[in-house]
Amino acid sequence: MSGRRAKTAAIAGDGGAIAPSKSQRAYDLLHDRIVDGTYSPGYRLVLDAIGRELDMSVVPVREAIRRLEAEGMITFERNIGARVAEIDELEYHDTMETLSLVEGAAVMLAAGLYSKSDVDEARAINAQMRESLAAFDPVQFTALNEAFHRRLTDVCHNEVLGDVIDNGWKRLARLRQSTFSFVPSRAISSVDEHDAILALIEEGADPRSIELAVRAHRLATPDAFLHRKRPAAP
Repeated sequence: MSGRRAKTAAIAGDGGAIAPSKSQRAYDLLHDRIVDGTYSPGYRLVLDAIGRELDMSVVPVREAIRRLEAEGMITFERNIGARVAEIDELEYHDTMETLSLVEGAAVMLAAGLYSKSDVDEARAINAQMRESLAAFDPVQFTALNEAFHRRLTDVCHNEVLGDVIDNGWKRLARLRQSTFSFVPSRAISSVDEHDAILALIEEGADPRSIELAVRAHRLATPDAFLHRKRPAAP
């Protein structure tokens, strides 16, 4: 269960934690199933069925759905009901394109600042990503992927650039926490590309070359996603 989400943690009078509310339980279930791809874009959510599964009325389920609608993960249409929101392909592509530019710039500016410890920590995260491929969990992989990228960009001293990068990651999380759910084949290539970027940093390559490698790497995933959604015409 994602640590990003706020959890209900009221404290009982005797010091024990009260269980999450029914609305929170419904929210957690729906959120996790949307994120991990169990409920794919366009999937229709039947409130009665969800309520029966959780042994509750539709009222807390409806409250959970309203929260998810406010977060952009669910859409609600009259006479149709609640559905998992479709990915806004244009916004996703534009966000990834922006991240490719600003992350490339951040790593370029940090090129001469990386310590052995910085590189070792990034390499350790990438090793975890490679190990996770055997029992692939797109949500876990995406969390590790973000940790890897942030480890590299955090070395950059430009705080304004860092804020832009942070906002980009937050926007991606709102759009869909794991695009790797839709293009799992990108995971192996992504890990290999991370190794190549780290090798460039270690060998003291030209900062511009490192920047271009980061940009190409960041653009490869949206390109794979859009290709999947729009197969070539016969």
